[in-house]
Amino acid sequence: VYITDWVDARSVPISHGPFHLHDYIAYIIEFIRHLGPDVHLVSVCQPTVPVLAAVSIMATIDDPKQPLSMTMMGGPIDTRKSPTEVNNLATNHSFEWFKMNVIHPVPSKYPGAGRRVYPGFLQHAGFVAMNPDRHVNSHWDFYKNLIRGDLDDADAHRKFYDEYNAVLDLPAEYYLDTIRIVFKEFHLPRGIWDVPFEGKTIRVNPADIRRTALMTIEGELDDISGIGQTRAAHDLCANLPAEHHRHLEARGAGHYGIFSGRRWREIIYPQVREFIGKHRERIPA
Repeated sequence: VYITDWVDARSVPISHGPFHLHDYIAYIIEFIRHLGPDVHLVSVCQPTVPVLAAVSIMATIDDPKQPLSMTMMGGPIDTRKSPTEVNNLATNHSFEWFKMNVIHPVPSKYPGAGRRVYPGFLQHAGFVAMNPDRHVNSHWDFYKNLIRGDLDDADAHRKFYDEYNAVLDLPAEYYLDTIRIVFKEFHLPRGIWDVPFEGKTIRVNPADIRRTALMTIEGELDDISGIGQTRAAHDLCANLPAEHHRHLEARGAGHYGIFSGRRWREIIYPQVREFIGKHRERIPA
């Protein structure tokens, strides 16, 4: 079992340098190479974009450890499709607005003092503000469950919010790269994304992917990544044989419902498991 994790940017001394979106892509490739060649990728939400970029680059350079499959869930591959409030926030404000209003230096009491970050508390406040009534009702139900002694439902509430509230500060470079490349200029679906990698600049071209099967999953009620945004990956992977494409739209599922809870356990996970099982062998070149 291998575990990787993000180090909170406020804990990283400024002397360690910046962290860009292309650094994340390089890490993904490094992990795949370390674990490979029999790797199946599952990405949820924002990481679907760097994952698709990483696999594209590996295909372009004909890396022998290209993964066997990739499953992408509720991700912003093409945010021009069914734009949500999250997407509208990015398009309705200038790039300079984001730099001036959501980027702040880490306070002096932390190891990363002076590093510019997108603070975790702002992320958390933004997500709560999208559905305030839902969170109020959830906490009211939690209170009533405690009064009734319904501890199973109360524990489920605690477990969800322990995860939901676990936010960290993101490096400003990474956040601003994501705003510009993914949400404002749409580099991936437009075919104009150039990524520095191993001393070269490589164009991200998903059409080069021929040996990695693709599954996409969207939630019917997803208010973060709208319908069609993740499915767009299939059009980009135009040279992958048709029998290695699969798409699932989860009826009645919101963003979190596609990777947690009952719908995930009973409907989505069994299909992901079956898809991965079907692609245990590499697609012939």
